[in-house]
Amino acid sequence: MALKRVILEMGTGNDLHGGNYTKAALRAVQDAIHHSSLSMLRSLGVDSKTMRVEVTIGVQQPDKVDTEAVRATLPHGVATVKAVKGGLDVPDQAGGDVAIIASAAVAVRLELP
Repeated sequence: MALKRVILEMGTGNDLHGGNYTKAALRAVQDAIHHSSLSMLRSLGVDSKTMRVEVTIGVQQPDKVDTEAVRATLPHGVATVKAVKGGLDVPDQAGGDVAIIASAAVAVRLELP
């Protein structure tokens, strides 16, 4: 059987002060997964521990995201997390601060014929 994507959720998160890319990424993932219900999996009799969860985080500085910390917050499935170039950095020159905006895509794949 092949892994097929059955769910795709998107989310956005930010760290308005502090420039923390991981914090923004965590908020983006939580935003995405709180828009989704796994009722389809229950209806199909699928154990949520066996689903594959693929998370992609878009931020301006992907190397500053602790992907393991993001993975650890996912409540179900076997998860992988990668950070890629995306999102936004919004500088505040007057305050010497930067707002970090992260985008997240959370895909769930199941083995289906």
